[in-house]
Amino acid sequence: MNRELIVQHQDGSSHTLTLDGRRLTLGRAADNDLPYPDDPVLSRRHLALEFEEFEWFVEDLNSKNGTLLNGERLSGRRRLQVGDRITVGRVTLLFDDPVEAADRTVLFVPDDTLPTSSTASVRTNLEEVVGEDSDGLEAALKSPAIAGTPRVQALLEAGRELADHRPLPELFKVILELAANSVGATRGVVLTLEGAQLVPRAARGEHFVISRAVRDRVIGGKESLLILDASQDEMLRGSMTIVSQKVKSLMAVPLQTVNKVTGLIYLDSPEFIRPFTSEDLTLLTVMANIAAVRIENARLVEVEQAERMMKKELEQAAEIQRGLLPKDAPKVDGLELAGFSVACRSVGGDYFDYLELSDGRIGLLVGDVAGKGLSAAMLMSNLQARVQILSEDVEDLSAMMSRLNKSICGNCPGNRFITFFLGICDPRTGELWYSNAGHNPPYLMRSDGDIEMLTVGGPVLGILKVAPYRAEKLTMQRGDVLVMFSDGVTEARSPDDEEYGEERLLAELSSLRRATAQEIRKVMQDSVERFMGTAPAADDITLVVARKL
Repeated sequence: MNRELIVQHQDGSSHTLTLDGRRLTLGRAADNDLPYPDDPVLSRRHLALEFEEFEWFVEDLNSKNGTLLNGERLSGRRRLQVGDRITVGRVTLLFDDPVEAADRTVLFVPDDTLPTSSTASVRTNLEEVVGEDSDGLEAALKSPAIAGTPRVQALLEAGRELADHRPLPELFKVILELAANSVGATRGVVLTLEGAQLVPRAARGEHFVISRAVRDRVIGGKESLLILDASQDEMLRGSMTIVSQKVKSLMAVPLQTVNKVTGLIYLDSPEFIRPFTSEDLTLLTVMANIAAVRIENARLVEVEQAERMMKKELEQAAEIQRGLLPKDAPKVDGLELAGFSVACRSVGGDYFDYLELSDGRIGLLVGDVAGKGLSAAMLMSNLQARVQILSEDVEDLSAMMSRLNKSICGNCPGNRFITFFLGICDPRTGELWYSNAGHNPPYLMRSDGDIEMLTVGGPVLGILKVAPYRAEKLTMQRGDVLVMFSDGVTEARSPDDEEYGEERLLAELSSLRRATAQEIRKVMQDSVERFMGTAPAADDITLVVARKL
C-alpha cells in the first residue's frame, strides 16, 4: 500500500517521505527518523508511525506536550486515513496517497465544444504527420513537416534520451521534460490510461484544467490538438485557473503506438510566452509516438521482470513445500505405507503426512485446501503446523479435531475451507481410530474383497468455529488396505473431458488387493496420469496407501 508523508514546517518549506513499511519516529533526539533537536515543544521520543496488517497507525509516545490528530489531542494508538493531519510542535505531517494526490493534479471540465475557427485551433494526427507506415523516429525524421528543420535535433535528443533503460516513474519525467523543452512550454502533464481512467504520471506545474472535449478527441479520436487562443474557448475562458495562470495557448497529443492510444501529453503556455505553432504540434505528435513506444517497451520489461521474479519465488515456494511433505514413508513393523502428491501448479493445497507417535502408533493424514496456488499452499502449511502441535495429545480424537477446527477458523479467510482426514493406527493390533472432516471418504479394502467407506466425522475445517466431530474405531486385519485420496484423483479429466470417477478408482483398486502399498501407489499414479494424457491437471492429486502386514 503506497503512502506518503508530507512534512511541512513553520517557515513554509516541506518535503515528502515515501512510507515503505518501516517504523518511523519523530522527536528531539538525533537518532529519530525525523529529528528536530531545536524544537522545545517536542519530547525526545515524541511519536511513532507503524505499519501493521496493511494499515498505518500513529501513536503518541507519552510525550509531555502531546500530539494533535486533525486538531484533536491524540490518545493512544490510531489508524491513519488519507488526508489525516498530525501536528507536533513546529511540524505538521500530512498522511497522503501518492496516486490520489496525483489525481488532484488534473481537473477534467465538462466542456462539449471546441473552437472551430482555423485561427483558434489546429488539428492533426500521427498518420498525417508520418504516414500510415510510421516506424517511430526513423519515419519522423523523413516527415516533410520535420525533415531539414531544427526540430530534427529535438527528435534526435529524444531518441537518445529515451533509448536508455529507465524505470517507468523516471521515464515519465524525462518524456515531459523533453516535450516541454522542445516547444518552449512552461507547464505540462503526462497522463496514462489505466483501465478507463487517465492517471497523471509526471507534471510540471499544477491545477491543470483540461476540457473533456479535448480529452475525448485526443484519446478516442487519436487527434493532436492545438488551441491557439484559450480565450476563445468558452469553458476555458471562464476558468479562474486559466485566467490566473494567463494560459494563452495549449496542446494535447495522444501517446500512441501504431493503433493504440495509451495516454496523452498536455502542454500549455502563459500569454507572455510565444504561442504554440502548427510545427510545434507536429513535433509533439511525433515525440509522443516515440515516447509511447518506449513506455510500452518499458512496461513489457517490467512485466517480464515481475514474471521472472514470481517464477523464481514460486520455484522456491515449491521447493519449500516439497520439503514439508514426506519424502519417504516410514518403516513400521506391521504396516506398509506409501504415498504421493502432485500439485497442479508450482505449489498446491493438498497435504499428506505420517505422524510417528511416541507410543508406537502412527498417524495417517490427508487434507485438501479449497483453491489452488500460493494462497492454498500457505493454508496447507498452516494446517500442517497446527496438526503437529495438536498431535501431542491424540487420546481423544474427537476433541483434537474440534480444537483443530477452532484454530483453523481463526485464520482461514471466509472463502476458504479445508477437508481433512485423520487416522491413528496401531500397527501391532491393527486398531484404527479415525475422524473425517468433510474429506473424500477413504476406502478400507478388506482382504476378502469387501470395501468400507470411512465417513464418520464432521464438517469441513474453517467454516463453523463450534462444530461437533465424532471418531470411530475399526480394526485392520492382515492383508487389509486403507486408501486415502484427494478429489484431484476422482475428478481428473481426460483430453475428451471424461472424469476419472470413483467407479474407475474402485475397479483399479479391486484389482490390486493383494499388491504391496508401493505397487498400489505406483499403479494408481500411472493410471491417473495415463487417463489424463495431454489434458492439464485441474487440481492437486494425492493418494496415500496403508497395508496391514
